[in-house]
Amino acid sequence: MTAQVQLKSTMKSAVKHIAPGSWRRHPGVRTGDQLTRGERAADKMRNGMGSWMFVFVSLVFLAVWMTVNVVLDKSTGHTFDAYPFILLNLVLSCVAALQGAILLIAAKRSDQVSSELAQHDYDADCQSREMLQVLTEEFSALRTQHAEQSAQLAELIARLPLPQAE
Repeated sequence: MTAQVQLKSTMKSAVKHIAPGSWRRHPGVRTGDQLTRGERAADKMRNGMGSWMFVFVSLVFLAVWMTVNVVLDKSTGHTFDAYPFILLNLVLSCVAALQGAILLIAAKRSDQVSSELAQHDYDADCQSREMLQVLTEEFSALRTQHAEQSAQLAELIARLPLPQAE
């Protein structure tokens, strides 16, 4: 009987921890204060640089840079970055060089999250296997008990006097 109570409480706690939607709320993944500063930074970089917002902001920045330089060149003849946009090319080269390393760091963090999810799934599978073993043993005991009670019932029915026809 105690195994059933333990099984029910384990199942309730397992169901209670399941959060639909995001891996950030998954019980097997560390979040918030459990993460190091570097892991939090990698998550923010991955979410920022891997978004459409980053692409659109970059395009707007490039368009503004070029427009301001062309307008300044046409109106005053002086600009901070003339037509081939050497400074802009330097900035973009530096961003590209750093972005490769940043994206590798973010990918490493994603692998870590996947590993934590896999470990949680493995632990849940092991727990399910143990619960299934308990259920199998209890079902076997119930089947034996049912067979014994059926035999006792058959014996009692056999002892009953048969009603006589009038």
